[in-house]
Amino acid sequence: MYGGGYLPDDQKRHLPIAEDPDKLAAFETRIDRGDKVEPQDWMPTEYRKQLIRMIEQHAHSEIIGALPEGTWITRAPGFKRKMAIMAKVQDEIGHAQLLYAAAETLGKTREAMINDLINGKSKYSNVFNYPAETWSDIAVIGFLIDAAAIVNQTLNAKGSYGPYCRALERICYEEAFHLKQGHDAFVALATGTERSRSELQAALNRWWKPIMHFFGPSDKASVHSEKLMRWKVKMASNDDMRNQFLDMYVPRIWELDLTLPDPELRKDSDTGVWLFGDPDWNEFFEVIKGNGPCNAERLAVRRWAEEKGEWVKRALRPRNEIYVTPLA
Repeated sequence: MYGGGYLPDDQKRHLPIAEDPDKLAAFETRIDRGDKVEPQDWMPTEYRKQLIRMIEQHAHSEIIGALPEGTWITRAPGFKRKMAIMAKVQDEIGHAQLLYAAAETLGKTREAMINDLINGKSKYSNVFNYPAETWSDIAVIGFLIDAAAIVNQTLNAKGSYGPYCRALERICYEEAFHLKQGHDAFVALATGTERSRSELQAALNRWWKPIMHFFGPSDKASVHSEKLMRWKVKMASNDDMRNQFLDMYVPRIWELDLTLPDPELRKDSDTGVWLFGDPDWNEFFEVIKGNGPCNAERLAVRRWAEEKGEWVKRALRPRNEIYVTPLA
């Protein structure tokens, strides 16, 4: 066992190796057949590496994503919404634990993942590096960002790695409730007073660019991405997932007589593909590099939590020696 997961000798992560062509062919045959890969199975080094990266980043996103919503637990309008947002934050932390456990089966310890997060080495979703200034921001996050996440997660739940798929199945059930909660808050604001509609429109304008960034830049031309899709690590390209999201949710926004801050946004009637203006990928890459509005704040909170919680981990850590009181 290595870091909670079985790691075959020829798959040690620190050793550069050449893949056995027969094993690789057998592995790809299993993938094509629709079999699930389990931790004890042989897998290509690149497959393991990319799964660790993806599952780890997903786990970090659940943890960091709880922070902006968590600050609104005491400020949510009414007891019902306070209870709903508190339950949602609790769910997100639970999702992270499921995902860290899935990633550990691939050979990276949870401690190493957390250290890489707070040191800025590991990444998480760009959308959680923006401030939630008003309750309307929370409604946009709960409806549209959760909707984007569900598009991604329901696809990846059909992927090839068993522990990740099983974690995603449970996560998707709970995310469906989060989406309903976000939709309810979003519609309440959209159909409320002129002030609530105005605040919601302003929040929608602020969040639209980060939402468009959520799925990442186009990767259809990437050989790397093509291999991951062939191995069913990714189940769709970034562009395909973004188009699915736009197809499902832009009409619902427009039905509420809200606008989107992109005059070029439209659906091509011939191809069924949504066209949009320049999403400013430079901003996306700056945020990913750690230069977003809330990057430093988010990681500072996580560092503080790790430091203040260290005594709990020390208390739970098994002792090297067991002391037995001698008999009289």
